[in-house]
Amino acid sequence: RTDSVTLSNRALAEAEQVAGSDATVLLTGQSGTGKGRLAKLMHEISRRRSGRFVTVNCAALPENLLESELFGYEAGAFTGASKRKEGRLDVARGGTLFLDEVTEMQPAMQVKLLRVLQEGEYERVGGNETIHADVRVIAACNKDIEAEVRGGRFREDLYYRLNVIRMELPTLAERFEDVPLLAAHFLRRFAEKNSKELRGFTPEAIEALMGWPWPGNVRELENAVERAVVLCRGQQVGLEDLPPALRNAKARPPIVFQVGTPLHVMERRMIEETLRAVSGDKTLAASLLGITARTIYRREAEWAGEVRAGGGESDGGG
Repeated sequence: RTDSVTLSNRALAEAEQVAGSDATVLLTGQSGTGKGRLAKLMHEISRRRSGRFVTVNCAALPENLLESELFGYEAGAFTGASKRKEGRLDVARGGTLFLDEVTEMQPAMQVKLLRVLQEGEYERVGGNETIHADVRVIAACNKDIEAEVRGGRFREDLYYRLNVIRMELPTLAERFEDVPLLAAHFLRRFAEKNSKELRGFTPEAIEALMGWPWPGNVRELENAVERAVVLCRGQQVGLEDLPPALRNAKARPPIVFQVGTPLHVMERRMIEETLRAVSGDKTLAASLLGITARTIYRREAEWAGEVRAGGGESDGGG
């Protein structure tokens, strides 16, 4: 089974619930949260597990190549097409087709994919034979797909066809308590890969790992631990083995509020403490807090207005 320990408990529970269905799934979330791993896990526990799990990265191929890769082509379809080539839909027959970065698909390809999902059929490039598409489709994106629809860059009808079952993968900051568990898992894997015997992390290294906001999510943590294992010369991964940016990170102390603290005071402290933890990066702070950067800018303007008016941190609403 795929590397399921890197996924959140909520994602695993949802995957088990929907894996037995053939319904199309849309995975959303930031880059590095494990959408590809979750898609593969759903395939491995589905009734289609005896078939192939086939991935197509829609951002990695120009439109003409994406069409050939997805649908295949007949001999003579274009210059250099000397014989028939099966597409990813052919290869994935009876299995699962994972469309990564689906919002990068161009409009003409979106129409062709809509037909696959709606009618369950397609033709190879340069061919006339209509082929039945016997695949379960899982799509993923790290963009705001609703914003892409509103902006006219992604078809609304295709969005609804993909969005049958929606699963949002949490950022690593949203499952921060999992950092030590994930770090230990990656350490064991990379220690074995590099033929090293390591006894975990030093307390200073753990403190740094817990103090970093992990904007690159699980993928960033995985890469950081692999680097540390390769560079480690002792029996434990130490602070000096971690990437330079992590070495000054300090574990974040819990933010404690007294009962009865006004909500606007709690909100201000949460925003200010988060900004301090990420060195003032408002976009990252907003992501960690689950709000928009515009909200942070607006709140800061309100607080500045209070100071100018001589109100300080008023106990009034707002």
